[in-house]
Amino acid sequence: MKKIYLIFVIAFLTIATPLFLFPINLFPGQIIHEIIPEKAITEDCYLSLSYFIGLGYEIDDMKGVESFYLTLEGYLLAFSIIIGFPFLLAYRSYLKRSSVNY
Repeated sequence: MKKIYLIFVIAFLTIATPLFLFPINLFPGQIIHEIIPEKAITEDCYLSLSYFIGLGYEIDDMKGVESFYLTLEGYLLAFSIIIGFPFLLAYRSYLKRSSVNY
């Protein structure tokens, strides 16, 4: 049983590490640009998870950006890639291990 948890943790770290350390613009999101104090423009774009921990962009690129966030599709994609895939891999390993014991 410990092997299955280990498979999940290793797969999670293997997938999450590059997504949080490198600027891979994969997840649907929105950027809110503030042109003047009363006017803001929302732009649909693809964002990287590294932006949320402060990596992958220059300070000059963020001038005029009020905020940025993932959309619902972005959160679902991030969840399915970071949590879902390692879970399926560990579950497959569990099923393979269970079928060998019979």
